[in-house]
Amino acid sequence: MASSTHTSSLLERLGIRPVNSGACGVKWIKEPGGDDLVSHNPADAAPIAAVRMAIEEDYDEVTYDAAKVAERWKMHPAPLRGQIVREIGDALREHKDDLGALVTLEAGKILAEGRGEVQEMIDIADFAVGLSRQLYGLTMPSERPGHRMYEQWHPLGLIGVITAFNFPVAVWAWNALLAAVCGDTVIWKPSPKTPLTAIAVQNIVNKVLDKHGWRGVFNLIIGPDDTIGTRLLEDKRLSLISATGSTAMGRHVAQVVQARFGKTLLELGGNNAVIVMDDANLDLALRAVVFGAVGTAGQRCTTVRRLFLQQGIAEKFTDRLLQAYRQVRVGDPSDPTTLMGPLIDEKAVDAFKYGLSRVEDHGGEILCGGQRLNTPGHFVEPTIVRGSPHMGILKEEIFAPILYVMDFENLDEVIAYHNNVPQGLSSAIFTNNLRHAEQFLGPRGSDCGIANVNIGTSGAEIGGAFGGEKETGGGRESGSDAWKAYMRRQTVTVNYSDDLPLAQGILFEL
Repeated sequence: MASSTHTSSLLERLGIRPVNSGACGVKWIKEPGGDDLVSHNPADAAPIAAVRMAIEEDYDEVTYDAAKVAERWKMHPAPLRGQIVREIGDALREHKDDLGALVTLEAGKILAEGRGEVQEMIDIADFAVGLSRQLYGLTMPSERPGHRMYEQWHPLGLIGVITAFNFPVAVWAWNALLAAVCGDTVIWKPSPKTPLTAIAVQNIVNKVLDKHGWRGVFNLIIGPDDTIGTRLLEDKRLSLISATGSTAMGRHVAQVVQARFGKTLLELGGNNAVIVMDDANLDLALRAVVFGAVGTAGQRCTTVRRLFLQQGIAEKFTDRLLQAYRQVRVGDPSDPTTLMGPLIDEKAVDAFKYGLSRVEDHGGEILCGGQRLNTPGHFVEPTIVRGSPHMGILKEEIFAPILYVMDFENLDEVIAYHNNVPQGLSSAIFTNNLRHAEQFLGPRGSDCGIANVNIGTSGAEIGGAFGGEKETGGGRESGSDAWKAYMRRQTVTVNYSDDLPLAQGILFEL
């Protein structure tokens, strides 16, 4: 593992102390009133640093200030808001290696994935800068003479962002940087499993905000779900809550926020499948499946969890897959030669064991893996299971590197299998047959928010809207027109005539 000297130097460069404040608005609250939360390295279970969590009084202070800043920020011209986000992107470029290394240290991602996540932040910053000059509304023809009708978009004001441990910084950027150019201020509640990466990002962002006198646009609050989390969901000042996590968590968020008629943007569970047809490029499919199944140790919402192989290539592809799995190097995520790091904590290891016990109960066969490694930390073996499309466990999202392999006869059959799960995030088919590809992409094909051809389920670009259907929550983040979630639409009609005609030809004369 990384040496203590190296770790200390890394933390110092990112402004991380042995004990850190978990609340920041227009200023850091020096001593929040909550308990200490210790962040551990999942690769060896050693403590990294502690965070003093916020209590409700701290939340009130941060949110009160953020709401006041929101009143000024929404009046700041959008292109000027974009310039500040541009400088944030430059600051992230400067700290890319250090912040990526901290993601590896705290979340257990391999170095390539840690740095890749920070690059995703940089990319979304670039996207947001361009967006700041493109917050377009439509112009519609009016049926009434001498009238003009159009729509425009206004900031929501103050929003909340709840992020998960598996993408501890990128998902914040998807939301916060777009929301900022849209004119909103942001309260961020990160996962309690990865609080240090959030503090490091806040430190980076604060330097840019301080230079322009805009502290309070981005705010951080770290605290327990039953107090701080509840306040965030129930707070009527927060027009939107964007939440990433499990389906169970999202269901609770939706119910609480909807009860006060707030808006939600939900990115929840995934149970993603890859279909490999007989005519596919098997070399391409193999690389995509292995990365999609073992990347982030199976802890991505876009992880490949189900693999459907057409019968003509099923045996051959399974043999190649098993051979590839034997070459996956599991270990220290800070070692550049490692391909799979640890699970995040002991609860994740327990979930891995639970999933495999359910596999055996349903008649599945473990082809490789299935064991916890006898080393410090939370390491398990990447696992392949031969199963049936009718196993009940297939409908559950086990957040671990377990891949279920099944065969099928024809495309109609496998699309039915593919869609027969509660979640609907990402999907992929590997085929060189245009008809097969178009059927998969058509209205009777994949029911997911993301559908790919000859590319895996993971690694979405920021230019497209990211999100899924069914129990994945229906939210859309990142590219395309996802920015509209952070603004309110207003339809405007201007009468520049001397008459007052009514729509639909209604006559009303005094």
